[in-house]
Amino acid sequence: MIEFTDLTKRYGKFTAVDHLTLHVPARGAVALWGVNGAGKTTMIKCLLGLLRFDGRITVDGCDVRRQGRAARQRIGYVPQELAFYKEMTTYDMAEFYARLKDAPTTRIATVLEQVGLGEHQDKPVGALSGGMKQRLALGLALLADPPVLVMDEPTSNLDTAARSQLLQLLVEVKAAGKTILFTSHRIEEVEALADTVAVMESGRLHFTCSSGALAQRIGLRTQVKFMVPGHQIDLALDILRGDGLAARRNGVGVIVDVAHGEKARPIHALGRANIEVIDFELE
Repeated sequence: MIEFTDLTKRYGKFTAVDHLTLHVPARGAVALWGVNGAGKTTMIKCLLGLLRFDGRITVDGCDVRRQGRAARQRIGYVPQELAFYKEMTTYDMAEFYARLKDAPTTRIATVLEQVGLGEHQDKPVGALSGGMKQRLALGLALLADPPVLVMDEPTSNLDTAARSQLLQLLVEVKAAGKTILFTSHRIEEVEALADTVAVMESGRLHFTCSSGALAQRIGLRTQVKFMVPGHQIDLALDILRGDGLAARRNGVGVIVDVAHGEKARPIHALGRANIEVIDFELE
């Protein structure tokens, strides 16, 4: 559905994207992963026709440079930074975008219901919560029912509850058959939504892997802080270290360094030794 072929973008002597080739299959979901400056957002801007570039990008067979309008008509885009007219109601904002996109206004009510904003269509956009605004942005991207959905850090500015709600909505959008390309720094988001991850480094495609293999490939680890009864701290350390875990004292508790996906392992080890876990938190 989306083909990047030898994509290169330079700013003077600086190369932001360096001879990148990537295939995003129809009805598939690909996540772009990498540190800030890896080239992810530049890649998306090239896809949207916002930047000049070398190489070739096609969307559903349409060349982005030669058939830019046709390519963009096949894309729904959710930016990282949202920009709305705050005084307009949710419905009026959707109607405004529908006219810009030549989308039928009859879809507005359906799309607002789909993203959970049916009861808020008369509310000013400025009065919406951050999570609601992000869902509105998704709804606007879906108004013309495009086959492709492109998102740049879709949950980066949301709290935990709003992030969970949006992610569930995106999973449903994927299940409905959309082709999805998105950037993210959140491993749980990638694992829930992506089929394949393209790991970028200094503008180059470093490697691709399945979303389930990403954490292991990049050596992702998590620190878990446990509070245990004071008289059991030394015993807890012995138990955790005996289980092959890297553990150290932290005031009234212990800190354990675990691989992604093994966050419950220290709890099970302490439970088997009848050591009470009073509380814990993740870092």
